[in-house]
Amino acid sequence: MISVGTHTCLLQLRCTYRAYDAVDEVTAAFSIAFNPAGNKIFAGYNKSIRVFDVHRPGRDFEMHSTLKGDKEGQTGIISAIAFSPAHTGMLATGSYNQTTAIYREDNMELLYILHGQQGGVTHVLFSKDGNYLYTGGRKDPFIMCWDVRKAVDVVYKLYRSSEDTNQRIYFDVEPLGRHLGTGGQDGLVHIYDLQTGQWISGFQAASDTVNGFSFHPFLPMAASSSGHRRFEVPEDDDDVVSHLRGDENCVSIWSFAYDSTTNSVDGGDGGADLNGSSHENGTIIPE
Repeated sequence: MISVGTHTCLLQLRCTYRAYDAVDEVTAAFSIAFNPAGNKIFAGYNKSIRVFDVHRPGRDFEMHSTLKGDKEGQTGIISAIAFSPAHTGMLATGSYNQTTAIYREDNMELLYILHGQQGGVTHVLFSKDGNYLYTGGRKDPFIMCWDVRKAVDVVYKLYRSSEDTNQRIYFDVEPLGRHLGTGGQDGLVHIYDLQTGQWISGFQAASDTVNGFSFHPFLPMAASSSGHRRFEVPEDDDDVVSHLRGDENCVSIWSFAYDSTTNSVDGGDGGADLNGSSHENGTIIPE
């Protein structure tokens, strides 16, 4: 059961899809995504991808190895999956071995393997037109932009403060496809122009790590999540305990407006009470 304000939603389990390993034991997925048609579920495992038919719950699945031969292919845990929104039949998978691979959805043919991330890949995301792919990794300060029509060199890199954490730090592209927003360890949300790769501006979203940032699909709003697990050793005990800062382990809602005359982002105001704002062509400005 989920409560939002005065509304309560009752969630019910509809069906389950189970993957089994070589000794017939249930194994957990590290990443998961629906295909654009919504009739299949793609799940990432160690050196493999399992595909479930939505209409056939249970333990039936197609298994595809990400290894091609002894040294080719994508090794490691498949930690992130994303599909191209342009219906080109492509999907991207990130791995903890610091690579990103692009496959064909229909037969899982390997098209490209992209190298260059400094840490294990934790997030992959296509641009709205499907021509570019953005990848980010743990203990890596850069989000990389790749042109999937060439997929040879990095188009540009977007900086964020994430070089010292193993956390997944999610980023997002706004509905018009012009800007990307990402958090970091410094508590800032950075906004980038995707046409040029240039930093536009940023705002302080929390005093702790901003580990997630997501634009609303059609309203001028966004959500950020913050918090970082801390480990402390008590003076009178050798056991390591986890300490979470309650005031920063939270989700904040932001409202935005678009300014067609400036190229800067001003301020920011999080909370449940959202100000009305316009959504015109131009630059993102948090209100």
